[in-house]
Amino acid sequence: MSSAQIFASAITVMFPAVMIFAGIMDLMTLKIRNMLVISVAVAYFIAALIVGLGLYDILLSVGAASLVLAVSFGFFAAGWIGGGDAKLAAATALWFGWDQILPYLFVSTLIGGLLTLMIIGFRSMLLPASFYGHDWLVKLHESKTGVPYGVAFAIAALIVFPDTVWFKAIG
Repeated sequence: MSSAQIFASAITVMFPAVMIFAGIMDLMTLKIRNMLVISVAVAYFIAALIVGLGLYDILLSVGAASLVLAVSFGFFAAGWIGGGDAKLAAATALWFGWDQILPYLFVSTLIGGLLTLMIIGFRSMLLPASFYGHDWLVKLHESKTGVPYGVAFAIAALIVFPDTVWFKAIG
């Protein structure tokens, strides 16, 4: 196994772990830190160079991520998602490029809709007394609090990631 294949194998563990962390962070804090988003983006460029993606492929991924950033910031401006969610979607789109961007966005939309319905249902219920010891649950229950859409982006990333060039690099 070449060093590029070993690195690609490490990516198959690292990227999902970061996505899980991002989803949990957004669920519990309703924030996605800029440093996390920057790390996802920088890791893409490092990984792309080590695995040997060409400049053309990297630029295509940057184009896909730029489009996702523009659209998701439109969603942010409309108040549909948070700024951290928009940035996470774009940084994650780097990893998918044009090949997997539509499946990623489609799955994100489905999961985001389901997540929104679940949170609306959660907010329509009385909060059990035992939940009051957990500030994040109390905050999530508040009707004026947004939906942690980063959770949907993270789950969608986990679902789509096995169909990416990163898994092909292992073989």
